Amino acid sequence: MKKIIALILFIGISAQAFSQLVVASQDELKRLKKTKTIVMLESNPLLMYNRVIKTVMEKHWDITEYEFMTYGNEEFDKLRKDPNLSFLMINRIYYNKDKTRAQYQFLNLSLGGDYELANQMPTLAGLPISYVDVEEETYDYKLGLILRFIQEHIKVSMQNPDVNSSNKMLKLYRKKLTVIHDKTLYVMKEELGPEVNTKAKIKEYYPFEVIITTKEEIKKVIDARDPNAVILHQVGPKSSIRKARCWNVIMGADDARLYYFNYHMIKTGKRPEGLLAKDFKKLSKS
Repeated sequence: MKKIIALILFIGISAQAFSQLVVASQDELKRLKKTKTIVMLESNPLLMYNRVIKTVMEKHWDITEYEFMTYGNEEFDKLRKDPNLSFLMINRIYYNKDKTRAQYQFLNLSLGGDYELANQMPTLAGLPISYVDVEEETYDYKLGLILRFIQEHIKVSMQNPDVNSSNKMLKLYRKKLTVIHDKTLYVMKEELGPEVNTKAKIKEYYPFEVIITTKEEIKKVIDARDPNAVILHQVGPKSSIRKARCWNVIMGADDARLYYFNYHMIKTGKRPEGLLAKDFKKLSKS
């Protein structure tokens, strides 16, 4: 299945744009609970995503029944009109007033129904997993946590029926942000800016526990749902030479809550891709 190109009206590049804070109606949320979720596999059978998503769905998905399918455009167009189905799939998204023309891959949960176009399907939750054309190994080990964030967003939406706009949802998340000083932050060396790429350098800005580790260890922490761990989810162009943003989001390994989200424009020699000293300063003061 070709990725759906979603032209989303740009409402300001902010943390709101990163997390795509979709606010579904209560009717849509109730309808979701009655659907079976079709997990759309990528048409290229060699992609690691297809194997990983099957494993993490079994470990981390519990809000609906689900099954896996791979379809071309014609088959998908028939299925997507079924109101008894929902769809978990990778969408390719860009913001049409964003001068960087950056394209992101989002993992989105959408409802089926009698909609003329695929991009009219209601999206209930989603999170960017990478820039387009960035290797899947930069995010596949975190897919379990991303799935839990999507489900957590659904639950938060159901528990707060008065939150009926993206601005209100953003304020709700900001209100719930809490310090991580009593938790261990897990990051990889390649996710850190050069001024904070060792534990000694980090200590100058953030005197709390940080473990610089590997993808394999982070996946173990996510699967174990360690209540004392928080994970960095970073979306960046991965050293490609272009004007772009680096998004840094920190989520709980156990509760999938947002503990921190911010971004910066990458600028050669001044603001490199990665978690920066300024991020650690903010985390230290939180």
